[in-house]
Amino acid sequence: MNAKNDAEIRPPSKQGMPVIVDFNILVADINSINVEDMDFRVDMFVRQSWIESRLDMPDDIFEEGDDYVTLPPEFFDSLWQPDPYFLNAKVSEIAALNHKFSSVTLYRNKTVKYSARMHAIIACQMEFQLYPMDIQICPIYVESFSYHKQKLRLRWGAGGVTVNPELKLLQYDIGKPMVAEESVDYMLEKSGNFSRLVVFFRFERQIGHHLIQTFAPSTLVVMLSWFSFWLGLDAIPGRVALLVTSMLTLVTMFTGLKSDIPPVAYVKVGFIIIEYDN
Repeated sequence: MNAKNDAEIRPPSKQGMPVIVDFNILVADINSINVEDMDFRVDMFVRQSWIESRLDMPDDIFEEGDDYVTLPPEFFDSLWQPDPYFLNAKVSEIAALNHKFSSVTLYRNKTVKYSARMHAIIACQMEFQLYPMDIQICPIYVESFSYHKQKLRLRWGAGGVTVNPELKLLQYDIGKPMVAEESVDYMLEKSGNFSRLVVFFRFERQIGHHLIQTFAPSTLVVMLSWFSFWLGLDAIPGRVALLVTSMLTLVTMFTGLKSDIPPVAYVKVGFIIIEYDN
């Protein structure tokens, strides 16, 4: 079996039509949501498929009754390969597909399906005005590096993006991913519009920890400080001790809440609540 082509040249398509590459992502795990560096790590299975019309395939490579055959990953090197990459991946060497933990499936209709397991550290512009009741929307952008949309079109395959149903995060609830397709125009280094896929992950912070560790205790401390009004007029040392202890406790809680996120130039809801209690 061989491909009657130069592996560097994209497959022919109907006149004026781009090569269509279907893209799917199965998220196996999300971890290391780092609010200081504003990024997160995602482990995933990535699948891309397209039609390679130049393949010369003998029928005897398919078992009877099967319409596909699984080939060694090395076969992928002899084919033209689309070049999608993760635009907002922070670490470039893990933003490209490779042959480790990968497979190639070939179908009778000359569809090539390439699957690989990979991980990436994705940048995310986070906002903390509503902390600790914040919701972070983190996109992943997938784009062709070399081919503009007149030559290659990326589109979400059936199912688009799916998430491991057993996935649980310690501090966040993850919502259903939202996918989109768009076209972008680069005015400088690239020419023409490029096809881009976008998946949006929604991370909603779990507030239970802060209710138990911060808000409930601070409310209780404030309520205890009201006992100073029931002390006698001559109980000045007791009243001062009670108020100072309450103040120090609230300051400690405030400091602990503040240490969970990096310094920002705006006020956060959680701090307003504690200041109000104070």
